[in-house]
Amino acid sequence: MEQIKHTYVEVNGLKLHVAEIGSDSSPAVVFLHGFPEIWYTWRHQMIAVANAGFRAIAPDYRGYGLSDIPQQPDKTSFADLVNDTASILDYLGISKVFVIGKDFGAMVGYAFSLFHQEKVAGVITLGVPFMPPGFFKSHQALPEGFYMKRWKEPGRAEADFGRFDKKTVVRNVYIMFSKSEIPIAGENQEIMDLVDPSAPLPSWFTEEDLSAYGDLYQKSGFQTPLQVPYRSFAENVGSPQQGVDDPKVEVPALLIMGEEDYVFKFPGMEEYLKSGEVKKYVPSLEIVYLPQGCHFVHEQFPDKVNQLILNFLTRYKY
Repeated sequence: MEQIKHTYVEVNGLKLHVAEIGSDSSPAVVFLHGFPEIWYTWRHQMIAVANAGFRAIAPDYRGYGLSDIPQQPDKTSFADLVNDTASILDYLGISKVFVIGKDFGAMVGYAFSLFHQEKVAGVITLGVPFMPPGFFKSHQALPEGFYMKRWKEPGRAEADFGRFDKKTVVRNVYIMFSKSEIPIAGENQEIMDLVDPSAPLPSWFTEEDLSAYGDLYQKSGFQTPLQVPYRSFAENVGSPQQGVDDPKVEVPALLIMGEEDYVFKFPGMEEYLKSGEVKKYVPSLEIVYLPQGCHFVHEQFPDKVNQLILNFLTRYKY
């Protein structure tokens, strides 16, 4: 961990935190996190790919809240994150890259692969596949207490989260999202109420890990991570691919899913994956399901995930 260097990159009027390890002359891998994750979520993978001869770069999109440059986080969108990713790579002098995305970072990664295909050697996603425009419309069938509906509502999550310190919020989300059921609150509940205060952290997520998250969110708050993705869905009907007439990702692709990931319970998701419909949009996609794996499979089973990633990177190394 001490070999990972931390810098700030000024792009598009923002100063973004970037964690990096590996030789500048090595093939590059950019890691894009989801919520409530930060660069630290990729700690196991960054070290593994660097040891295998790759350059690992993890932009910390929570860095929006750490910037001393005037900003409008409430205006941040998926398109901004795609543009920021391209700008960061340009700033670092990287013309070709492997993209690895988790959760909403997968959406950004696939959008980047569509709009900057010439820069992408391959794309790996965890927990979330490519989703065509309109896919999230099916989620309207879920109850009002569905966590994404609650967090989309301005002020609702802020009031809910504000009852707790930052570490407790992250702890609760990790516990909820590690289960196989979609978090859905009752009519008189908030999302944070779904977690028993005495419930333990997952065995693979330590108090030290929690502190790394809590320390950063203490500085940045949750405003930007609530905006992207939860309050940006309306702009593109839940998919950053909106506006592409025939969205098709032609680069090599791998999806790693835990078999107990709650995302499988989203309406239409399992059929979309297992019927092969997803390959209409990602023809070369390979899918690997990890038994007992949850939504944070890269932290739960780092050795297994690292091996899958390294096999892919080695096969398509440029």
